[in-house]
Amino acid sequence: MATGAVPATFSTTMCMDSGLGFARGLGFVRITDLKQSKSQRRVVSMIRSSNTSSDTVELQPAAEGSPLLVPRQKYCESLHKTVRRKTRTVMVGNVALGSEHPIRIQTMTTTDTKDVAGTVEQVMKIADRGADIVRITVQGKKEADACFEIKNTLVQKNYNIPLVADIHFAPSVALRVAECFDKIRVNPGNFADRRAQFEKLEFAEEDYQKELDHIEQVFTPLVEKCKKYGRAMRIGTNHGSLSDRIMSYYGDSPRGMVESAFEFARICRKLDYHNFVFSMKASNPVVMVQAYRLLVAEMFVNGWDYPLHLGVTEAGEGEDGRMKSAIGIGTLLQDGLGDTIRVSLTEPPEEEIDPCRRLANLGMKAAELQKGVAPFEEKHRRCFDFQRRSGQLPVQKEGEDVDYRGVLHRDGSVLMSVSPEQLKTPDLLYRSLAAKLVVGMPFKDLATVDSILVRELPPVDDSNSRLALKRLIDISMGVIAPLSEQLTKPLPNAMVLVNLKELSTGADQLLPEGTRLVVSVRGDESYEELEILEDIDATMILHDLPYSEDKISRVHAARRLFEFLADKEINFPVIHHIRFPNGLHRDDLVINAGTNAGALLVDGLGDGLLLEAPDQDFEFLRNTSFNLLQGCRMRNTKTEYVSCPSCGRTLFDLQEISAEIREKTSHLPGVSIAIMGCIVNGPGEMADADFGYVGGSPGKIDLYVGKDVVKRGIAMDQATDALIQLIKDHGRWVEAPTED
Repeated sequence: MATGAVPATFSTTMCMDSGLGFARGLGFVRITDLKQSKSQRRVVSMIRSSNTSSDTVELQPAAEGSPLLVPRQKYCESLHKTVRRKTRTVMVGNVALGSEHPIRIQTMTTTDTKDVAGTVEQVMKIADRGADIVRITVQGKKEADACFEIKNTLVQKNYNIPLVADIHFAPSVALRVAECFDKIRVNPGNFADRRAQFEKLEFAEEDYQKELDHIEQVFTPLVEKCKKYGRAMRIGTNHGSLSDRIMSYYGDSPRGMVESAFEFARICRKLDYHNFVFSMKASNPVVMVQAYRLLVAEMFVNGWDYPLHLGVTEAGEGEDGRMKSAIGIGTLLQDGLGDTIRVSLTEPPEEEIDPCRRLANLGMKAAELQKGVAPFEEKHRRCFDFQRRSGQLPVQKEGEDVDYRGVLHRDGSVLMSVSPEQLKTPDLLYRSLAAKLVVGMPFKDLATVDSILVRELPPVDDSNSRLALKRLIDISMGVIAPLSEQLTKPLPNAMVLVNLKELSTGADQLLPEGTRLVVSVRGDESYEELEILEDIDATMILHDLPYSEDKISRVHAARRLFEFLADKEINFPVIHHIRFPNGLHRDDLVINAGTNAGALLVDGLGDGLLLEAPDQDFEFLRNTSFNLLQGCRMRNTKTEYVSCPSCGRTLFDLQEISAEIREKTSHLPGVSIAIMGCIVNGPGEMADADFGYVGGSPGKIDLYVGKDVVKRGIAMDQATDALIQLIKDHGRWVEAPTED
């Protein structure tokens, strides 16, 4: 078979689940010979058309019936440091987007667009808070007409902030508003395609092409008008609104999101229009990260250099929303991806600016310093699909007096640092660790801390503090103490924290035989130094790179460590240990933790967290840790909410209703609830939730189970109770626990 040839039959089934099957994040992907479907022929066509650069996806020669190997795709400029991906400059009004410019921050108004005065006032408030761009929903002709007055009023008030029209289902409206606004956001899933109903449709090749021709016919006038008026465009795919046609070929996948956007981009390029950016938004940060990586990988193959707008859609409110956004946006920024960002919060739009700026600053600093580590070969990380590297959980060994099997959790562990002062008030300590109490004795609950680090052991004669530690050990909570402390004030059955230097000098040999070891590593050590890990039996590794390291990237150091562990087939669990300095703003802590630990956990790299900040509230650190694990789709310890940030389309007060629903349902771990002002982003957003509460018409709510609507037109004053009843009907309701 000639190089580049495609066998008569092959299967990409394993690839379709993750999106771009020939970019699995491994060095090579195996494609086995099975019967080829229509949708797979389209993937073959894409592979054929991609062999034009050094980073090409090219089918290799193989013997008849043997697997084919496809090289890995590039998705960022560097795998060992943060280097901003080189892009063209796209002008949005007077604001330049792209790699030669600062990362731009933006938000979206929540007013009724027809309310010109209210919208103008909100835009000015947003601009005064420092946003670079503001988006306004434009759903119909009346709203489009209002946009002219909004723009003129802002100009008269000396506000020249670029305005973006958010368009769904309305090509004629887009044409109208392109005459006054600086940028048009189109959603490929609903601009010209039929609205997705998740029907299982079969598309013959000629039918598929007819739909593409229809898209080109509808979309071309907008492209030509944007060229004429010098407008920018965002081709913004949303995970929840892929068309039936895309769904029939690619499923509800990141790959489908990329192809949906590329269909529109090809039309732009055909018409020699290049003033556009891409976005790949999803409410699930893991899906969002994979989709952007796939998009950029395809752009590298095609030689395209369009900028990226980053965002996690429907992130929610408060710390939850900031954490999800940090995980998704921060992960991509660490790889040098992203030119403009939005943090979508169920809060007033001006409140999005501050966390957005903190994220942008973090990404810009990493790129300016080119934070990273010495070059290393990366061949094990799964960049385009999720496969967790699950460390071997502790097993019970013969002769051990206590049960160590609970010191880590299979779905992701939370560790905390405990001070000597906390040990002096055991009941408060147990509650701080989220342990339940029965007659003053602790026992583990769903969201109890798994292990604690005690940097200073209590004196041997401090019987009360030592009894508190013993009771925690008795319920299978791990207690970790530094080597020097354990040697001078030994605590029975404690695990001992050692570093590589202590291991290399044999200091650990002073411990009793069988002592459980916890090894602290930076991740940027020489491989010769790390090789000592092959000769020991460790219960876990703490990846602990000092926060003060300006030019070393925690993310890249950890990836390097995981490569070493994979090469040596070392399967110790790895805990991401971050020690924050005093005086750090809480939002910076959340965003930094979400970025630096989340960027690893979304790739399946890591088994838990240990966040330390001496001046921060203990409960805040614990909740932040559990929120981070849940945001990375690991350990689910509370109700998950998919909550949109509101806009002019919203049919009820999202902040008020969201607070009401959370108050009544926040005690349902494992249950996911979508709270949506409307269904414009598509019923696919319901697919990431168990139950949906969605504005159907003014004053009326529709309820969903998954992506299917089950009740329509419920009056607002009855809708929350109806949602609770729906949860009960499906056997997912439990009563809220009472305080001990």
